[in-house]
Amino acid sequence: MVDLSEFESISPYTDAEAAEALSKLAEYPLLAGVSQQFFPEESPDFLKNLLKNIKTIDEFQVLVMQKFVRWVIEHTAHNFSYDGISNIDPDKKFLALSNHRDIILDPAITQLVLYNNGIPMTEIAVGDNLITNKTIEYLIRSNRMIKVVRGITARELYLSSQLLSKYIRLNVTEQRSSIWLAQRQGRTKNGYDVTEQGLLKMLDMSGTGDFQKNFEELNIIPMSISYEIEPCDILKARELVISRKHKYVKAEGEDLNSIMVGIMSQKGNIHLNIGKPLTSEEIAEAALCDKNDRYQKIRHAVDIRVIEGYKLWKNNYIAYDIANHSFKYSDKYDAADVEKFVAYMEHQLDTVEPEVNRDDLRRVFLDIYANSVVTKELLEKERITGGILL
Repeated sequence: MVDLSEFESISPYTDAEAAEALSKLAEYPLLAGVSQQFFPEESPDFLKNLLKNIKTIDEFQVLVMQKFVRWVIEHTAHNFSYDGISNIDPDKKFLALSNHRDIILDPAITQLVLYNNGIPMTEIAVGDNLITNKTIEYLIRSNRMIKVVRGITARELYLSSQLLSKYIRLNVTEQRSSIWLAQRQGRTKNGYDVTEQGLLKMLDMSGTGDFQKNFEELNIIPMSISYEIEPCDILKARELVISRKHKYVKAEGEDLNSIMVGIMSQKGNIHLNIGKPLTSEEIAEAALCDKNDRYQKIRHAVDIRVIEGYKLWKNNYIAYDIANHSFKYSDKYDAADVEKFVAYMEHQLDTVEPEVNRDDLRRVFLDIYANSVVTKELLEKERITGGILL
């Protein structure tokens, strides 16, 4: 039995703690409305009664969360697809390093795919900035969420990173649980899916062997999720434009609003790619490098898989050509597709307060979609010239 007592401040609930939390969540005043939204064929008290009788996290994820994710896909996506499931050995725990486009749906959709294929679901690392009240804490910690502490001093961050690193490594190496971790802190807001080098250093902190052993035993599997309609696209564009002039300060409840917009808005097509695990050869090659270069090598290996696995949609090609005043990818779409995308974009721009410069907003909005094409181009250029990606 693995002793997890030192991780109590960041670890998900135990089954007993989850049962108690969900029983409290059952008394949430708006639960009847939530129940009717996601379980319309049942009585208004269906979800309340269900939560009161759940005894384990597995029960909660199977009886509630999987049905919730299926509802979201059925009602807000045109089509959902995935590939690469054979890259996961169901008998080995792993660390999923994923791009991050939506706060909740990226890991939630991943869990659905794992569940549907008989693979144990992962624990999920989430920033504590999302835990804004007890109701949300009850919900996410009952859903195998690992708390990542943010907004702290440099000394506190170091200690917190050590604890998180140790927790991730212990779970994977002891074959207790796989972990889902975003490749960067916060969502990708500009369309560039790039792994943060600091995150890789954090993972290495808890290693007790050499560099190669430390990364090999994590069994890193890169993943890439792509949405035809980027979740919260206009909210991301607005934040990026405002951030150019001064430090962006989130309004109270802004993260919760982004969660709800991401869940309820239309997404078009969605695709999840599960990449091949990092190989011993790749890690050994990185280990031969000096200092930061070795982390760069690992980052590079992850980024290639994430970018290769990202599925481009018509919107990406249209945005690229509009942003670059070109017809480079005009064979990927037709005039009706352009008209539809432009109408959608202008509608989204109209939702932002007029004080935000419209031209800047439009350019950033286009880049959110276009930059996914740019990263594919950079990857191809690297293959030809041997240059460095991003």
